[in-house]
Amino acid sequence: MRRTEKETTKEAHKHMKFPHRQFLLAAACAAFLGCAFAAPDARIAALAAKEKPALLDTLKELVSIESGSRDLDGLEKISDLVAAKFKALGGEVELIDPSAEAYRMEDTPEKIGRVVRATFKGTGKKKILLIAHMDTVYTVGMLDKQPFRIEGDKAYGLGIADDKQGVAVITHIVSMLQAMKFKEYGTLTVLINGDEEISSPGARALITRMGAEHDAVLSFEGAYVKEDKLSLATAGIASVTLHVTGKASHAGSAPELGVNALYELSHQILQMRDLSDPATGLKMNWTISKSGSNRNVIPASATAGADVRVLKVSDYDRIEQQVNERVKKQLIPEAKVELKFERRRPPLEATDASRALARHAQQIYKDELGRPLGADDKAAGGGTDAAFAALKTKAPVIERFGLQGFGAHSADAEYVLIDSIEPRLYLGTRMVMDIARAK
Repeated sequence: MRRTEKETTKEAHKHMKFPHRQFLLAAACAAFLGCAFAAPDARIAALAAKEKPALLDTLKELVSIESGSRDLDGLEKISDLVAAKFKALGGEVELIDPSAEAYRMEDTPEKIGRVVRATFKGTGKKKILLIAHMDTVYTVGMLDKQPFRIEGDKAYGLGIADDKQGVAVITHIVSMLQAMKFKEYGTLTVLINGDEEISSPGARALITRMGAEHDAVLSFEGAYVKEDKLSLATAGIASVTLHVTGKASHAGSAPELGVNALYELSHQILQMRDLSDPATGLKMNWTISKSGSNRNVIPASATAGADVRVLKVSDYDRIEQQVNERVKKQLIPEAKVELKFERRRPPLEATDASRALARHAQQIYKDELGRPLGADDKAAGGGTDAAFAALKTKAPVIERFGLQGFGAHSADAEYVLIDSIEPRLYLGTRMVMDIARAK
């Protein structure tokens, strides 16, 4: 039976109260036990509880706008909404069209969704960058079947975990800092892009520049439900595309007059089948292919694609050089072979700086909230914009400061845990304050 909006709101408010009781209980236990763990900062804890219902409202607003990476109308609407929120918080806001400096891949659209950049000037010296993305993998019309809803401790919606929660968390962290009149940073910059799900062809250059200009970068992709942890490393993603041009001919009466593109393509795939290197985590696997038009025609064209994963930026150079050398060895000299290697997303590599900052986050979670927080340098999941931010800097860059969630890209099961809102708001706010104070 469908619940009314009033019933849904009532249910949401019921679940909003419980985590705040946990916060109060943690503080009381800390006071009673003394050295068990430090009490949470009362101001930040109270503000996190206050911002929780507002964050859920923001999530509903964001999820209710369809914003697929190629949906320019939807991306315009959601970027206007996000820009207005940060402007209302006192930020200097810019809407940037990144299309002109886009890295053009085979699937890059001509026009790319805008980037929202909000800048908050402070009284200190440290520069801090907070990043998330507002685009999704979903297509126009899917919202009707998957509107925002709350069931128990879960808030559901398309793109809610990946990564509209990240946009919401950053928004309300800034709101908390403003409420405390905290301005001890030099510059607090928020960057929200609209092309992450298509490998950030437009925003990548801007993200890399901004990463190099800041003293720390916190990225707000979602954390996991089963394993709540920050990510210090992610795999890099590349693709290899082979296109072979031959010559068509009748396969029965005159095959010798043709140039079989499929034969040459098969040769190329087979001679590049052993380029994976388990010792370094480099993976290259041929995954798609297509050739010919009819059974009785020698194929005049054939294409294939390979997926490449690397753990170090330097491995990109190595694998690209190897495929370019191998492709020169042809089976059929008359065939034309074209190869394209695309660096879709670099790996995020763990550094001593990011490890140290992650340990600080873990200490806050453990000592002040009594909660475990993982953080290791094992490459996790797919690519991240944090990797672009880390390309030209030695400053710490850490991923997954967002809410705990599940079901990204699933179309029917994407949600975030409501009980993770207060802890993540608390952590993000504390991290900004401590980085600003050089702690």
